Amino acid sequence: MPDGTRLPAPAATETLDRFDVDLFVASFLSRYDGKTRERYTADLCRFLEWCDRHHLSPFQLRRQHLEVYAKYLAKERGNCPTTVAHRLGTLRLFYELAVDDDLIIKNPTRLLRIPKRRRVVGEKIHLNRAEMQAVARAAYDSSPVDYALVVIMGYTGMRVSEVCSLDVDHVLSFSKGHRVMEFVQKGGDIATVPQPPVVMRAIDAVIAGRTSGPLLLRRDGTRMTRRSADRIVKRVARVAGIAMTVSPHTFRYSFCVNSIDAGVPLREVQVSMRHKDISTTIAVYDRGRANLDTHASHTLAAYLGAVA
Repeated sequence: MPDGTRLPAPAATETLDRFDVDLFVASFLSRYDGKTRERYTADLCRFLEWCDRHHLSPFQLRRQHLEVYAKYLAKERGNCPTTVAHRLGTLRLFYELAVDDDLIIKNPTRLLRIPKRRRVVGEKIHLNRAEMQAVARAAYDSSPVDYALVVIMGYTGMRVSEVCSLDVDHVLSFSKGHRVMEFVQKGGDIATVPQPPVVMRAIDAVIAGRTSGPLLLRRDGTRMTRRSADRIVKRVARVAGIAMTVSPHTFRYSFCVNSIDAGVPLREVQVSMRHKDISTTIAVYDRGRANLDTHASHTLAAYLGAVA
C-alpha cells in the first residue's frame, strides 16, 4: 500500500465468485430505497473497488483488513471521522446480513474501532423560540411556499425529503378528529402526522384550490426538491438575521429541542420524532441545549449548602 501498511492474509475460507458477491450486494441493497439506498450503494461501491484493487474477496476479510480500509478512507481519501463512521456502519449491516445468510462465520466489524465525531462544546444546532419565530416571519413575507416549508418542518419535525414528497391528497385526510399528513417515512412505513392550526393554514394557502399534484411547487411549477428547500431555508434565515449555518435538518433539531423546552415529555417527543431509540432523542436534545443554567450542580449545591 502507499503508506507501507501490509495487508494481513485473508482467512482460509471458500471464495465466492463475483456473481455470488454481486447477487448478495443486490439483495442487501434491495432492502432499502430512496436516499438510504443511494448512500449504501456508494459506500459498497467504494469498498468493493478497494477489495478488487488488493485482490481480496469481501467474504474473506478479517477485522484487520477493515481497520486498514478505515485508515485508507481517513488518510488517502481524506474522509472526516463522521464519514468514515458512516461507511463502516454500512459494512457492519452488510456483514451482519452475511452472517445470517451463512456466507461468513462471524461479523468482521464486531470489534472494529469506529471513529467518533468530536463535537464542539456549546455547538448550536437548533433555532430557539425567538429565532424560529423570526425565520417563520421571513418565510411568510417571502412566499406561501417558503412559509409552508418552514412551518411544516419546524412545527412537526418532518424530514425535508418527507415534506418534499407530499402531494395535495396526502394532507387533506382526517384521523381521530385531526387533519393529518400521511407519507412514506424513512424505512418504508406509512407515517401519520397531525397538522397544528398554523401548519393547516400554511398548507391551505399553498393548495389554493388544487386537488392533486405536489403540495410544494418551485417557481417553474415542478415539485420542491431537497436542494431547492436548502436554498430557501438558507435565504430566509439570512433575511431573519440568523448567524449560524441553517439547513433543512436544523428545523428537525429545532422541533426536538423546543418541544422539550416547551414541556412536552421526552417519550412524546421521541414518538413525534419517530426515533426507534429514545437515546437518539436525548442525544439531539443534549447537543442542542448546551445550557449550563439547568445543570444539576446548581440544584445540588442549593440542597447541600456550603461550609462558609
